[in-house]
Amino acid sequence: MSINKVCTRCVRKLLRREVKLLNSKRNHFVYTPDTTVPVKGDRLEMNMYQAINNALDTVLGTDKSSIIFGEDVGFGGVFRCTVGLRDKYGKQRVFNTPLCEQGIIGFGIGAAVMGTTAIAEIQFADYIFPAFDQIVNEAAKYRYRSGGQFDCGKLTIRAPCGAVGHGALYHSQSPEAYFAHTPGLKIVVPRGPIKAKGLLLSCVRDPDPCLILEPKVLYRKAVEEVPVDDYQLPIGRADVLVEGSDLTLIGWGTQVHVLKEVAELAKKELDISCEVIDLVSILPWDVDTVCKSVKKTKRALISHEAPLTSGFGAELVATIQEECFLHLEAPIARVTGFDTPFPHVYEPFYIPTKWRCFEAVQQMFDY
Repeated sequence: MSINKVCTRCVRKLLRREVKLLNSKRNHFVYTPDTTVPVKGDRLEMNMYQAINNALDTVLGTDKSSIIFGEDVGFGGVFRCTVGLRDKYGKQRVFNTPLCEQGIIGFGIGAAVMGTTAIAEIQFADYIFPAFDQIVNEAAKYRYRSGGQFDCGKLTIRAPCGAVGHGALYHSQSPEAYFAHTPGLKIVVPRGPIKAKGLLLSCVRDPDPCLILEPKVLYRKAVEEVPVDDYQLPIGRADVLVEGSDLTLIGWGTQVHVLKEVAELAKKELDISCEVIDLVSILPWDVDTVCKSVKKTKRALISHEAPLTSGFGAELVATIQEECFLHLEAPIARVTGFDTPFPHVYEPFYIPTKWRCFEAVQQMFDY
């Protein structure tokens, strides 16, 4: 046997072993719960899917016109976000639909235009593309097209998104950038249960159609003390989670927890003070908070799971460059997924881990 064949076999064996080890860890981050709550009163320990279920229960209980529909939502959905709601409120208000995303959103638009509070579930964000035309050409433009006579602001679309450890190309995508190019929509991404409940209630009651992208890996991993009472959280306002002076780290959803680890690592290993911002809202996004932070720290790193090219991070980079140019001391960095379909067994190498982000931090301060 030639030495080349022996070397090739050895490399493949080592690679398989490393992939197996990485996959065995399942999650590429450590979840850190929110410790501040938006309202006073009783709290209950909930994971994120339970917090979403609680928000949907609140809507159905307070708004008699509200309905929930989608694939398999009647029995609770594949992630159990609607479990128990059909039994409590009846089949007329919580019901299954055919496997047709275009039909789900088209129906939701019609219901919302007629005054019904319509909450549509797309089973996975990866499946939302057959409904793309309905969302961007109908829902987002209804008010403008009719000169303000009609609108479908009562439409809210929920969709699980992002990496989960084994989802591969059809169950792991993050499509926020596709929709962020659409005036008339609002888009939010929660980082945990408290945010998920408050943002969902805000979306349902907002005058514009809203898309809430829920990182599916957080459904069970994220656990917090969630207020039991009804509350809303603002759309369009970012959260500064960690204050710092040397570098601004910006992310949303799951990636926020990765960046909080990066901040700790940078402080420990490099004595670099990082400010961590959860963008929270993709459309509209909080330009003022981001630019205020970057002008202070003079450096920025943006990280998201979606591919690099035309990812929403590119919009942040462009705006920061325009607004903060004279304050910058290094090029703005992006650490993202790669420009390939989302892989299965190689997912650990695809996602923007804390080590990839930490390497980018080092490069920025070597500039």
